[in-house]
Amino acid sequence: MLEHRIADWNDAYANGANIAGGDRWPAAWDRPAQAFREKLLAQGRARLDIAYGEAPRNRLDLFLPPATPKGLVMFIHGGYWMGSDRASWSHLAGGAVGHGFAGAMPSYTLCPKIRIRGIVGEVSAAIERAAAMVDGPLMLTGHSAGGHLVSRMVTATSPLSSDVARRICQVVSISGLHDLRPLMLTALNETLNIDEHEASTESPALLWPRQGTRITCWAGGGERSEFLRQSALLANIWTGLGAATGSVVEPDRHHFNVVDGLADPDHPLTRTLVGE
Repeated sequence: MLEHRIADWNDAYANGANIAGGDRWPAAWDRPAQAFREKLLAQGRARLDIAYGEAPRNRLDLFLPPATPKGLVMFIHGGYWMGSDRASWSHLAGGAVGHGFAGAMPSYTLCPKIRIRGIVGEVSAAIERAAAMVDGPLMLTGHSAGGHLVSRMVTATSPLSSDVARRICQVVSISGLHDLRPLMLTALNETLNIDEHEASTESPALLWPRQGTRITCWAGGGERSEFLRQSALLANIWTGLGAATGSVVEPDRHHFNVVDGLADPDHPLTRTLVGE
C-alpha cells in the first residue's frame, strides 16, 4: 500500500529554494523586460502606465503589433499575490505581439493591503479597461498566482461583464494555484489571510466554469509536486463540469523558466494561447 502525505507545507510551496540558482529570479526577468519596453516605445508601439482604477498599482501596459491587432492577450503576473510587478514581465508579450495580437500586462494591489478577492476585482477591472481599447477575441494567461486569477475570470461567478466574458476564447493557466485551501497551511497565510469562506469562493477548482470555457493548464516537469497537482486538478475537475480542457507538462522546465515560451511566437505555449 502506497501513501503520500505532505509533512512540510512550506517546503511544498517553496519554489526558489528548490531550484538550482533560483535566487536569479525575479531579477533575471528585469533586463529582457526593460529591453522589450524600450524597443516598442522607440517604435511607437507601447502605451505605458494606463490607469484602470484608483489604487496606486491599478496600472497596465499595452504593447501593440505593427498593424491593427487581431485581438488581445492579457498576462497576469504571479508572486503569491504579494509580490512582483508588471515591469518584470513585459518581454513575455513578445510571442503574442509576434502573432499580431496586442499584449496587456497589469499590476495590482498586493496582499496584505488587499485580500485575494479584492485582487480578483482589480484584475477584472484591468481586463475590462484593456478590452475597451482593443477589439476582437480575448485570450488570458497568468503565472502561478496569476494562473489562479485568469482561471477565476472564467468561473460562473466571474466579476467580468458578460460582454467581455463572451470575448474570451482561450485561457492558459501556467503553474496555476487553483485550490487555495492548502495555502492556509503555510506561513504564506500570515500575509494572505485566506479563510475558509474566501477559499471556497475564490478557488477555481471549487467553482463552476463559465459555459463555453476553454482552458489549458500548463506546468513545467521540474515543478514542485504541489504545482503539478494543482495544475492537473483544475483540468480534471473542469472537464467533468463541461469545459474544454487541456493539461500540458513541459519537460525540462521549472517554476520560473516555464513562462519563457511566451516570449517566442513559435513556442507551443504561445501557439496554444493564441490558437495559431
